[in-house]
Amino acid sequence: MSHNSFGHMFRMTTFGESHGPALGCVVDGCPPGIALTAAEIQSYLDKRRPGHADFTYLAKYGLRDYRGGGRSSARETAARVAAGAIARKIIPQVSVRGALIQIGPHKIDRTHWNWDEVDHNPFFTPDASAVEPWSDYLDEVRKAGSSCGAIIEVVASGVPPGWGAPVYGKLDQDIAAAMMSINAVKGVEIGAGFGAALLSGEENADEMRMRHGKPEFSTNHAGGVLGGISTGQEIVVRFAVKPTSSILSPRKTVTSTGENTDIVTTGRHDPCVGIRAVPVGEAMLAIVLADHFLRHRGQTGAY
Repeated sequence: MSHNSFGHMFRMTTFGESHGPALGCVVDGCPPGIALTAAEIQSYLDKRRPGHADFTYLAKYGLRDYRGGGRSSARETAARVAAGAIARKIIPQVSVRGALIQIGPHKIDRTHWNWDEVDHNPFFTPDASAVEPWSDYLDEVRKAGSSCGAIIEVVASGVPPGWGAPVYGKLDQDIAAAMMSINAVKGVEIGAGFGAALLSGEENADEMRMRHGKPEFSTNHAGGVLGGISTGQEIVVRFAVKPTSSILSPRKTVTSTGENTDIVTTGRHDPCVGIRAVPVGEAMLAIVLADHFLRHRGQTGAY
């Protein structure tokens, strides 16, 4: 199976599948001399674990792994999180943080946003007031044998202006590709994203003024990227995770021999895989930024 690598100068290659003998990754392009311990990687792995690709895998490869999801299993994301921990060491000046901002139809109150809350609740949410109603909602979903989707927001601060390139090397292009590569992700937006389509040109324009001898933006509808190149503002990306297809309700399907049938998923399954995707989104953004830092340094010599 091809396409198991991601990145250019900082490159991650993952291997293994669900219920296989091993999962792991190889990281290429890491600069020498970076101090790294297993405990630093494990701290991120302890946070992670996020319809199935059975049909499309069978159509493409003629294979059906009845043990689990194979390469499309969320278990594969463990390798990404490990690579993300290494990527953060390459860009220590950059902070990458993620949070769950919506579960099913229930959104956070953004006026309650507190990053310190994210690591102190099981939902990775910055809104402490959302924890109890979300818990009740998830219990209802679980008891019904169903599942629900979620939206995650990941923010990177400390990225200087200049990372990225025009046309085919855009920073936001690579960020979108990174997030779309995560299992169950069905949508990505950067900055105002789809909301920008509702704004006028005057509303969407991020106006600038000089402050303390430097240009400063009044807003960040662009999400920290203009023309494929970082602006120096926070990079803001959101991605939508679909409800898992592993539910208890019978669903219509067909067998490999073309017969109509119903399917019911048994066993233990998360009612919302989006919750566990928060550390994965952080890792993928860190990997993209580390890659673009090295590419920028290689092209311009600048740090």
